[in-house]
Amino acid sequence: MLRLLHTADWHLGHTLHDLPRDAEHDAFLAWLLDQVQVHAVDALLIAGDVFETANPPASAMHRWYRFLATARSRFPALDLVAVGGNHDSAARLDAAHPLLRDLRLHVIGGLPRDEAGGLDLERLVVPLTDAGGEPAAWVAAVPFLRPADLPVVDPDLADGADPLVAGVRTLYGQILDHARTQRRSGQALLAMGHCYMVGGALSELSERKVLGGNQHALPASVFPADLAYVALGHLHRAQSVGGRAGVRYSGSPIPLAVDEAAYPHQVRLLELEGDRLSRCEALRVPRTVPVLRLPESGPAPWEQVEPLLAQLPAAQGDRGTWPYLEVRVALPGPMPTLRPQVEQALSDRGVRLVRLAVTRGGDGQGLADGGERRELGELREEDVLRRKWQRDYEDDPPDDVLACFHELLDRLGQADPAEGAA
Repeated sequence: MLRLLHTADWHLGHTLHDLPRDAEHDAFLAWLLDQVQVHAVDALLIAGDVFETANPPASAMHRWYRFLATARSRFPALDLVAVGGNHDSAARLDAAHPLLRDLRLHVIGGLPRDEAGGLDLERLVVPLTDAGGEPAAWVAAVPFLRPADLPVVDPDLADGADPLVAGVRTLYGQILDHARTQRRSGQALLAMGHCYMVGGALSELSERKVLGGNQHALPASVFPADLAYVALGHLHRAQSVGGRAGVRYSGSPIPLAVDEAAYPHQVRLLELEGDRLSRCEALRVPRTVPVLRLPESGPAPWEQVEPLLAQLPAAQGDRGTWPYLEVRVALPGPMPTLRPQVEQALSDRGVRLVRLAVTRGGDGQGLADGGERRELGELREEDVLRRKWQRDYEDDPPDDVLACFHELLDRLGQADPAEGAA
């Protein structure tokens, strides 16, 4: 039997409207290592977005390497496999590969190539060993894929599929074919990926669709049926994909936006019996800092919201443990004193205001057309593009524009400011 933990989307260095999440991440990482011990875990799979940005603060990098060092010290036999996500710098994650490899810590930031330019299959296919130190499974550890990573597929052989989707299918096929040559009878075959799958439920305030735009969601069929489990990252809501219990997003360990507070955050505990998945269980991550949204039912007039704020607990204890709060107000017209009134109402309450969400009905449009107004800093990059395109052309941006836009974002995200200053 082989026992594994699947987690993803840590986003170390994340801030919630400028409030750091360091204490929450420290609590999660300590809890995660305890779960390795409690459940006698043989392997830990981390499916991308280790960091919030491609250029994380030094504190986030310190937290990552301290976690790796502690994991190796406490559990010398643990197999740890991590792949890069779309938020990560592939080069930054890969920089420590020579050292981590000797410690049996497998971190694959970007798609590795050999000296001839082909896939480095030995690095992409990682053996997972059981309690006796014998290989019991093989995992295709595939990081976030960009269009430039993908092989060019002959359109006549793609059966009408989108070329990028066909490229992903071909690439996974090459890696898994190599894995099949390594495994023996009774050994399981697994895969990892950081991608957006068809039918996945997004968190609208903190995620964007990847791989060249939203037309390139991957079907679950890119993962063949002989895989015992597919450990996915990117979507923050834990969920299975395509009706397959063994193809799953673990979800993020903490809520990364206020709209992620309502659903449970977890890691997945897996057991493999021979070459099949025999157990797939959610382990709830304890929430150390609550996220409150008032009113819970949605925006309401200020006269109804103000009494709710007065009922919040009085300020006491460590401010870093106070709940995050989103206040949701529906206004019939301008109210320039709203924020001061909210701040005054919360001045002696033990909460931290992270967002004031205002729904207006008096901006020259009907009440039925009124929507929540969001500050520029709260918008995703794609939101800004869509609003600009709608204003100028009264239509949604075409798919090819979205694809180019996301590729540009990815390139900018991988840029190192230090290189530009040289």
